[in-house]
Amino acid sequence: MNERIQVLVTGGGPAGTTAATLLARQGFEVTLLERDRFPRYHIGESLLPSLLPVLDVMGAREAVELHGFTRKTGAFYGWSGQEWQLQFDTPDRPAAYSFQVIRSEFDHLLLEHAREQGVNVREETRVRRVGFDGERATSAEWTSRDGRRDGQTRFECLVDASGRAGLLSARQLRTRRFHDVFRNVAVWSYWRGASPLEGTPEGAIGVFSLPEHGWFWAIPLHDGTLSVGLVTDKHSFNRAREQNGSLDGLYEEALTQCPLLGRMLDGAKRVSGLQVESDYSYVAEEFCGPGYYLAGDAACFLDPLLSTGVHLAMYSGLLSAAAIGSVLRGEFDEMSAQHFYRTAYRHAYERLLILVGAFYRIHDGRDVYFRRAQSLSHRDQQDLRLHESFLNIVTGTEDLGDAQNDAVTQLFDRLARPLHGHRAQGLGGHGTSHMVPLPTRPEQASAGLYLTLDPVGLRRATSS
Repeated sequence: MNERIQVLVTGGGPAGTTAATLLARQGFEVTLLERDRFPRYHIGESLLPSLLPVLDVMGAREAVELHGFTRKTGAFYGWSGQEWQLQFDTPDRPAAYSFQVIRSEFDHLLLEHAREQGVNVREETRVRRVGFDGERATSAEWTSRDGRRDGQTRFECLVDASGRAGLLSARQLRTRRFHDVFRNVAVWSYWRGASPLEGTPEGAIGVFSLPEHGWFWAIPLHDGTLSVGLVTDKHSFNRAREQNGSLDGLYEEALTQCPLLGRMLDGAKRVSGLQVESDYSYVAEEFCGPGYYLAGDAACFLDPLLSTGVHLAMYSGLLSAAAIGSVLRGEFDEMSAQHFYRTAYRHAYERLLILVGAFYRIHDGRDVYFRRAQSLSHRDQQDLRLHESFLNIVTGTEDLGDAQNDAVTQLFDRLARPLHGHRAQGLGGHGTSHMVPLPTRPEQASAGLYLTLDPVGLRRATSS
């Protein structure tokens, strides 16, 4: 089978469905190829309020609201002997909330919504390789899971949303770089019969540090289970596994070191086996190139401490749809649109990289291996626009024009201070709902362009 279309999307997760839906709603011809049959399992269950405006512009907000996911109104942190919480509902963001989701259901809902919006969705179809004409991506070869169908799809533009598999960045172009920092391992399972943590925001995620090597997440889900995951560095993971004789032994021993979480699980029963992921923090050298865009986990992923995975996925899906739509309508040339995309997406990624690193540094407690390891190495600092990222995180603070060579340390020191008018809790008073605003105003422009939502596209910040 050979075909020609306008836009091909590889991957049916939140990044791919966001891009595909938004392009199809503008009347473009979009095909989405997904390797698996949905619903399929995925981790990354705690979402941020930043996804709500994206769901609105996709037309998917009502379906998500009606599904019955746990409503998440904040987060609780028991970190290095301190207990504090973030409430999303603040005076400048009234009634802010998000969801704790079973990803198989959430992702399936978005995929079906994409179909309803006119996307040609083909599940159980694996893209084998992307064809290039010189440096430009022009086609994709694919095959069905049962091997009975295969073909080639030629396109004007590709959105690679293939997740950790990384069709382009990991497999073909080999541009993925793992961080020296955050070389961590996550081990998780599900519990039933857990008690809620008293005095915390409704549906809050719980984040609990351990005395020496890592932290736990606890995410309440609408099916009555609690997702409980341990994150630790690889060195500590390997040592603890050897000492405890098994993965189960490592996990159970870590739980004994976390009294707050232990109280929640008192009388609860673990109802699933353990699952493991490692080395999941990485970034591609380039987020786009002639004829293609990398979105979501195909481009980058960070330590899960601040629950940023789906945020980056849907944010990049929105940005890629805006860039592609503007080019296909003849409003901007591809070079300008891609300059906007890589600048805006990398800016969002850098902000989160700094925030996660700052959290580990600010709340490091004792001088132990795990927290010493969570600082940005010089290699991780390369090509980061640290001054710009910091100034956009801490709005209204003084210029950093006289910053010294150790820019990251200085940024972390300033992040540790509370902002004027904010309480001194967590990240200097910075809540997760303020992390990466949509660049929808001229003063938020990236590479001279900013985002429009009706229609989804780009606009020049200043007249030419």
